[in-house]
Parts: sequence; C-alpha cells; structure tokens
Amino acid sequence: MRAAQYVRMSTEHQQYSTENQSDAIRQYADDHGFEIVRTYADEGKSGLRLDGRKALQQLLHDVRSGQADFSAVLVYDVSRWGRFQNPDEGAYYELCCDIAGIKVHYCAEQFGNDGSPFSHIIKALKRMMAGEYPRELSVKVFTGQRRLIGLGYRQGGPAGFGLRRQLIDHTGMPKEELARGEQKSIQTDRVILVPGPPEEIETVNWMFRAFVEDGRSEREIAGRLNGRGIRTDFGRPWTRGTVHQVLINEKYVGNNVWNRRSFKLKQQRTINAPEDWIRADRAFTPIVDQALFDAAQAIIRHRSVRLSDEEMLAALNALLHERGCLSGLIIDECDSMPSSGAFRSRFGSLTRAYVLIGYWPEQACRMLEINRGLRAMHPRLVAETVERIREIGGEVFTDPATDLLTVNREFTVSLVLSRCQETSAGARRWVVRFDTVLCPDITVAVRMAAGNEAVQDYYLLPALDMSVSRMRLAERNAAGLDAYRHDTLDALYGLARRVSLREVA
Repeated sequence: MRAAQYVRMSTEHQQYSTENQSDAIRQYADDHGFEIVRTYADEGKSGLRLDGRKALQQLLHDVRSGQADFSAVLVYDVSRWGRFQNPDEGAYYELCCDIAGIKVHYCAEQFGNDGSPFSHIIKALKRMMAGEYPRELSVKVFTGQRRLIGLGYRQGGPAGFGLRRQLIDHTGMPKEELARGEQKSIQTDRVILVPGPPEEIETVNWMFRAFVEDGRSEREIAGRLNGRGIRTDFGRPWTRGTVHQVLINEKYVGNNVWNRRSFKLKQQRTINAPEDWIRADRAFTPIVDQALFDAAQAIIRHRSVRLSDEEMLAALNALLHERGCLSGLIIDECDSMPSSGAFRSRFGSLTRAYVLIGYWPEQACRMLEINRGLRAMHPRLVAETVERIREIGGEVFTDPATDLLTVNREFTVSLVLSRCQETSAGARRWVVRFDTVLCPDITVAVRMAAGNEAVQDYYLLPALDMSVSRMRLAERNAAGLDAYRHDTLDALYGLARRVSLREVA
C-alpha cells in the first residue's frame, strides 16, 4: 500500500531526529507491506501548535482536498504527531485523515491503531502524556531561569545601547565579551551585563539629563541623536520608541529584571503584573545614577496617567480645533496626546473616535459607505453562486457562520470582495486577504470596479499556489498570476458541473 511518512523534530533528544524517525518508519513499512511515496518533514518545529508546522498543514490540506496519493500516514509515535495542550486537537487531525479513508499508523508505539476500544483509550492517554511533557518541562525551565536571574545572570536578549554582554566561567572569572548574535558554547558559562564604550555611556547619561533636566521629549532627543550621527545598538536611527525604551529600562541602574512578558507553551502572550516580575537589584554595574533614573520614571508615570474615554475624546476634540483636521500622523506628532494606537485600542478604530467627537472626514465617510455597500453585496453574490451551481446539477452546502461553500463534497470555496483603491498617482490597487483559519481550497477574489459599485472581474486562486495571508493586485499583474483571472465565474461553475458517465462515454 502507498503511504506517506510524517516526521517532526523540535530541539529535544537525538532519538527524535528526523533520520532516526525515518529509519524506524521505514522498518515498519517493510514489515507491514507499505511503500513510502511521500515525506512531510517539520524540522526544528514545536509540536505545541499547528501554527508554523508547514509540513503537517500541507499533509492535512492534501488529505482534505483529495489530492493525497496514499492511503496511510506513518508517524514515529503520538508525540511526533503533536504535543497539543488540548488532546482533542491531535485526535481531530487524525479524524480528518480517517474521514478521507487514510489511516494514521504510530510505528514506535506498543499498540495497534486498529480502532478498538483499547487503542482509543491508550491513544487518549498517550496524547495526554505528550501534552503533559512540555508543561512539566516549562515549569522546570522557568524555575531554573528564575534562580539564575536571582543570582544576577542575564537570560537572553541583546545587551542594549551603552552595555555589553560579558561571558564568565563557573567560578565567576570573566572571559570574552559576546558580540551581537553570539551565544555561549559551554553549559556552565554564564552571561552578565557590563558597561560599554565610554562614549555610549556618556550618550545614555545625556539622554536622561536631557529628559529630566532640560525637559526634552523622546522625539526631540531622538532628533538630536540622529543629527549627531549616533545610531542605536542595531545600527538604526533613533525613534521616539527606542529612546523611551532606554529611559524606562532598569538595566541601566544595574537591576536584572525578567518575566515582564511571557509566552508559556506558545498559547498566549501575556503582559505580567509587576509583582510577577523576577528581579535582582544591583546585579550589574550601573551606568546611570539612581536618582536621575528615578526622576525620569516619575515624569513618565505622571505623563502616563490613564485617561478616561471622555478625557481622551476632549483632547482629540481640542487637537481638531487647533489643527483643523485629524489623522494618525497628526495625533502621533502631538506629545501631549495619547498615541493613535491608544485611540484604536480604546474605541476600536480612529474613525470611531472621530465620529464620537462629531468629525466626519470625507475619506472616512466614503470608506464607511463603500464598506456598507460591500457588506450588503456579499450575501447576494454568495446566494447567486449557490443557485447557479445547483442549476447546473452541482451539490453545494453553505456554512451559515462563515459563508464557506462546500461543492460536491469535494472542495471548498470562499468568496472575498476586494475593494478598488486609487493611489495618489491615480493607479488602481486591490488587496486580497486569504482566510488562514478556514483554509478554503479555492479563494474567489471578486475585484470591484472603480467606484466599488460593480464587479470588474474574478480571480480563482487555489490554496495550493497561495502561500501568503494577503496579496496586492494591480490593474495588470505577472502572467503567472493573471492566469487565474476570469471575466465571469464560468470556470468555477465548470469545476462544479456534474457530468454523467454516459455523457462522458
């Protein structure tokens, strides 16, 4: 029987190298009469989530779309299929294969995946154990890192402008400095932060004095630094944000602070409360006076008082009367205002904030009108497509929650309306966004004509050839892309049309 093998290795043990997995799978295939015709390999990929595992995503796509030219999938063991924190997720992906008539075999497990009650119980237990392993490892790693932070050792990340990473041995004796991108090679070595070149230290102290004593803003400080030809530790021009990061970072007074943010088990990025931070004060040699640093923090705290919705809108209204118009750039250039990102986060969008103060820019009004028209057009277009497919004898099901079409139980289709936009030079552009969650087999990009009231043409874009989440189209594109362009949806209806075997003969 024809079979595909799936192998995955993160950074665990040598026993799980893809070569070792392939050897065991090949032996299993020889013993059970399988011919391995395809290999899907995820190397250096965590098994906690499907995201990033391109090979497994491709395998599932081939299975769901009917493109798989094999009848079995051979995997080393349950943990290589995945260490999903929800064991039902691994079961779901296996079920997708089973529905398509493709059996998943775990070659190194001591049970046969034969559908018996015993195998289901053992698989469920194995999936729980596979998910438990990274949880236990995460606790152990966190405990070890917490201890090292308390001892004053640096845990990852660049040193920062004005500082350097110093390598020390297990006795605390200094070794060489680590350049950017370099890592330690001996497990017992540790890394600490030490003062950098004198000119960088003087620049850092000037930044604090300019902010505290001269009352200069981060933007003004960045402008002065760029004017003097000074670049960040990454060789880039200074910005308001990079200056702000220097002013608030406790490493410049010698404090070792860790766990401000966490991303445990790759589930959700979390901003931790200050009481959850891990810290060791005076762990490094300071390069900024503590009193000067504290004065900078007091200014920032006073400036960062959380404003109410009413206060934010009042400030926005005052800026409107001062400048006569509003935009994200105008808001960000005003140092006494919350950033445009803060307004988007609080009110959902800048347009929503504009509306609340009675400001209706012409562009925003036009955009709202266009979006309202496209939202009304989409269900009509979906309904017309469904009706046409049924008229030609095809079978189509519509998911009411997502409008995803399943045609003849063979492939899925998503219809996406792409608004026509004009550049400042008068050229027309369209942006197509692909649904990376539903992963339809075909995305029908409906390009709207100028004015966004009528359809101009259609692009039938197969998922197999699309590897991006969004695509920008011009009036004329490369031949390989415009090959998917059609004036009507007849090509889609041709795929959906049923032909009797008598007619084919």
